Amino acid sequence: MNYEKLTVWKESLKLSKELYLYFKGFNNFGYKDQITRSGLSIPSNVAEGMARNSAKEKAHFLTLARGSCAELRTQIYIGIDIDYIDDDIGKRWLSDTRYIDAMLNGLRKKILEQSKP
Repeated sequence: MNYEKLTVWKESLKLSKELYLYFKGFNNFGYKDQITRSGLSIPSNVAEGMARNSAKEKAHFLTLARGSCAELRTQIYIGIDIDYIDDDIGKRWLSDTRYIDAMLNGLRKKILEQSKP
């Protein structure tokens, strides 16, 4: 399965790019680093997982991507609460992470189901 054709990879890549651009000149380097790294981890884990041979390995990396997505969502909530992230942008990003998570979960289930004899 070519990860570059997966909607989940494309959407998570787009979100990661938005995070980097939004926080480009941001001065709180700890927060900036944490939120951009968790966002970057999602498409990276999808790509790495899809490059693996076994369904179990693919599913493992999709699980890691889901964890990064949950981490990112938490950081977005915090960013909104402490006025690091504009409310409207934050709400859109929260929605994006829920959509990405649902796609990751569906892809993970599909891969595991297809691997059963």
